[in-house]
Amino acid sequence: MFQDLRVFTGNAHPELAESICRYMEMPIGEAEVFEFSNENIFVQFRENVRARDVFIVQTMTSPVNTRIMELFIMIDAARRASAGRITAVVPYYPYGRSDKKDQPRVPITARLIANFLETAGADRLLTVDLHAGQIQGFFNIPVDELTALTLLSEYFKQQQIPNLAVVATDVGGAKGARRMADRLDAPLAIVEKRRLGNEEQVEALTIIGDVDGCAVLIVDDEVLTAGTLVTTAETVMQHGATAVYAAATHPILSADAVAKIKGSVIQELVFTDTIPIPLEKKLPNMTVLSVAPMLGEAIRRIHTGQSVGALFNGHQG
Repeated sequence: MFQDLRVFTGNAHPELAESICRYMEMPIGEAEVFEFSNENIFVQFRENVRARDVFIVQTMTSPVNTRIMELFIMIDAARRASAGRITAVVPYYPYGRSDKKDQPRVPITARLIANFLETAGADRLLTVDLHAGQIQGFFNIPVDELTALTLLSEYFKQQQIPNLAVVATDVGGAKGARRMADRLDAPLAIVEKRRLGNEEQVEALTIIGDVDGCAVLIVDDEVLTAGTLVTTAETVMQHGATAVYAAATHPILSADAVAKIKGSVIQELVFTDTIPIPLEKKLPNMTVLSVAPMLGEAIRRIHTGQSVGALFNGHQG
């Protein structure tokens, strides 16, 4: 069935690529990707990709800029090897916060990455839960944005937590939180917050909605330094919440995020594996759900010309 399909991976998250291929019951493509002593990156596909439908799996984890260059070079190598179509599978899209000019003399880096991907030779992008929806419009090639909300909501449905309320960490995240609330048949509340400059610090102000006597599920697309998450958890507890859970697609966990989470009131934090969590950052109260079946099914549908949106029954993000 997959005679003309090849799935390759860079060095960012080979475990995810292998899980995708296991789901699809096919071997992962053979490719060599390494860095010379001068930090120049070498790529060579070890099998024929001429006229093949090539999918390159490369999420953006540390060191992010190295992973970006790996992806660009892999795309270029596939194009020069006459691949029939090249799809960049980027579970976590980089520079998603730089999506507009919100200060004088700053770049729109998310758009720049889109330009680079197209210039390298990508024919399509497959990604999960972009930080800002308008990033799709930065591309002149097709973009399939999957959402992990279905995966996360199903998990919490199974937990059957009584008197559950969903909380968005800010007004910008209210849309995703609303979708989660709808799926869990739970009320929605929103924390109004103020971000302090470029220091990645957050001051929570107030809460819109009622969480008094509720177990709260905080929903966000990513956890960076965990400042927003922990501040939101403290805020809902101050407003009468009985317990705090959290769900996010992308576990970036930079700086002292893990220490903040460890010292917080959060009972359980559920992520997906769009980004690998190193063992030293994995806490006992962290649960990781795999997006490999979802990505594998999307790859299968793209390859066979079927609808990707149908995966979400009209709920695609």
